Amino acid sequence: MAVKVSIDMVSMLRSALQEGSGPKYKRLAEALDQGIEQGLLAPGSKLSPHRLLADQLGVTIGTISRAYAELERLGQVVARVGDGTYVRQDGLQRQRDSGFRTVGDESPALFDMSRNTHIPGSESRYIAQSLRALAEDPQGLLEVARYSPEAGLARYREAGARWLSQEGLQVDPQQVICVNGAQHGLHVALLALLKAGDTLATEHLTYPGLISTARMLGIKLLGLPMDEQGLLPEALEEACRHHRLAALYCTPTLQNPSTAVQSPTRREAIAEVCRRHNLLILEDETHAVLMDRRPAPLAHFAPERTVLISSLSKAVAAGLRVGFVHGPQPLVGRLAAALRATCWMATPLALELAAGWIDDGIAERLRQQQMAEITRRKGLVAGLLQGLEWRSPQACPHFWIQVPEPWRASEIEAHLKQQHYLVATAEAFAVGQAGVPQFIRASVCNTTADDRKLTEGFAALAAALSQEPGLPGW
Repeated sequence: MAVKVSIDMVSMLRSALQEGSGPKYKRLAEALDQGIEQGLLAPGSKLSPHRLLADQLGVTIGTISRAYAELERLGQVVARVGDGTYVRQDGLQRQRDSGFRTVGDESPALFDMSRNTHIPGSESRYIAQSLRALAEDPQGLLEVARYSPEAGLARYREAGARWLSQEGLQVDPQQVICVNGAQHGLHVALLALLKAGDTLATEHLTYPGLISTARMLGIKLLGLPMDEQGLLPEALEEACRHHRLAALYCTPTLQNPSTAVQSPTRREAIAEVCRRHNLLILEDETHAVLMDRRPAPLAHFAPERTVLISSLSKAVAAGLRVGFVHGPQPLVGRLAAALRATCWMATPLALELAAGWIDDGIAERLRQQQMAEITRRKGLVAGLLQGLEWRSPQACPHFWIQVPEPWRASEIEAHLKQQHYLVATAEAFAVGQAGVPQFIRASVCNTTADDRKLTEGFAALAAALSQEPGLPGW
C-alpha cells in the first residue's frame, strides 16, 4: 500500500470510528468497503497488517480481524493465510457475496456438488421415536432441561468413548469432552491449547473451517507439502527446524480435500517428528468415520500429545451437532474450560439422543446406511469420469479430480456455475503462498434424492473437463 494511500485510509477510518454508529468493526468495514469502491484502495493492493492498523486506530486486533472478515464475506478482499489481506482483483478471486453463504442459502436453481454434507436417510424417524420415548421419561426430561457439567454427563462421555474407540485406540471416557459438532470441537481445542500469534502447521490444502477459526483467533497457519498419502514427514521436520511451531493440525484418513489416507508407517513417522519437537497434534476424524477398517489414528502412535476430534455430522445426522474431543489427561481440564467459555456446555438434548443411538446401535446402523448411499451414488457417476485423473477411496463422499491442461480449475468452476452447477476448487482449501494444484472437488452428497440431477451434474463436469479450448460456450 502506498504511503499517501495508507495515510488517507487511516484518516478515513478514524473519522468512521468517531462519527459513525454501530459496532466498531462494522464502521471500519463499511469505510474500507467505500474506499475500495471509490478506488482509494486499488485491486490487488495489500491492506495494513492487523496489529499495525489496530495500533494506529487505537482499537483491538480482534476489531480489525472482524472488519477484514466482514470485507472478505462481502467479496471485497481475499485473505491469503501467512501472507496478508488483499483487495480483490476481478476475475482472480471469488465474486462478491450478498451475505454469508450456508448450506441452505444457495439458489434452488443451482445443483451443489461443492460441499460434503450428510445425505438424509432414516434419522428423522429415529429422532421422532427418541423424542417420544424421552417425553415419557420425567427424569430424563429434567436432566436435558438443566445445566450439566461442561464436559458432559458421564453417560454422554461414555457414549463418546464408544464412538471414538477403534482398532488401535481404546478411549477412556474421562478423557472425552462433549462438543457441539467437530467445528466447535476444533475451535475449543485451538482456544484451549494455542494463543494468538502461535503458528499451527497443517497440510498445504486443508479444511476451510480451520482457516476461518484460526484467522478469528489470531493463529498463524503454515501449509506443508503433501503427496498422495497426505502430509510429508520430512516437510514437517524441515518446518520444525525453521519455525516455532506450536502444533500440527492433520487429517490422516480421507484428508479433505485430497482424499489421502496415510499408511501406518507414515502416521508413525509423523508422530515421531511431533514427539521429537514437542508438538501437539490436532487430529480430525470427521470424514474418517465413513471408512470401515481404517488405519489406527495418530492418537494411537502419540497418545500423550494428540487431541482427536470427531462427530456424528457426516455419518449419522448433521443437525444434531454432536461431536467429541478426546485429549491427553493433562489437557482435559483446559479443553473443558475452553468449552465453558464458548457455550458453557454442549446441548444436552442433542447429546441425549446421540448417546442413546450409540448405545442401542442406531448410530452404527445410520453410519452403515450413509456409507452404502455414498457408494451407490458414486457408482452412478464414476463411469462418467472415464479418461480423467481422479481419486476417491471407498466411502469418501467426493471425487478429487485433476483439471487437464490448459484449463484452470477456476475456469471450470465458473463455466459450470453458468450451467447452474457448483463445484469446489483447490483454491478454497489452500494455505500459504505455494502454487495451488489444479483440482476440482465434486461431492455426491447433495441433499436431494434426485439421481437424475446428480448424473447430469457429473456429466456436465466431465464434459467441461474434456472440452477443447476455443470451442463455443467458453
